[in-house]
Amino acid sequence: MSDEKLRHLIDAYADTILRLSFSYLKNLQDAEDVCQTVFIKMYNSSKEFNDNAHEKAYILHITTNVCKDILKSSWKKRNVDFESIGDIQAPNTEENDVLNQVNKLDEKYRTVIYLHYYEGYKVAEIAEILKISVANVKIRLSRGKGKLKDILEEN
Repeated sequence: MSDEKLRHLIDAYADTILRLSFSYLKNLQDAEDVCQTVFIKMYNSSKEFNDNAHEKAYILHITTNVCKDILKSSWKKRNVDFESIGDIQAPNTEENDVLNQVNKLDEKYRTVIYLHYYEGYKVAEIAEILKISVANVKIRLSRGKGKLKDILEEN
């Protein structure tokens, strides 16, 4: 991959990758690491895309896989986040209060809601990205919206 193509990918998708990985990991530094890992994988890849939609779907698929790998890693399970210790407050990295509430949902609901409402993907596209059935995506969207409604009504 050329350096010019990599610059294009960074300009086009860095923010999206960072937001999606932050919604998985709830840690800005880990999300930045995921962003870097995704771009390294793309740089080393020889995959060509017919259009931007396939390119974006592929990048989001890589992002979700890298996030899941981090969450499964033994290092992540054995270490404590500084943000969870005592009175240390993590900086508010997102102005949008609804997105902050979405980030409180379980990962399976959070991911489909983010991809559908914030990235604009259709149910079938989300199913393809996450490698789950269309029915499962619909169920997760429905349940996630219900849980989000309960959270928003509490606040």
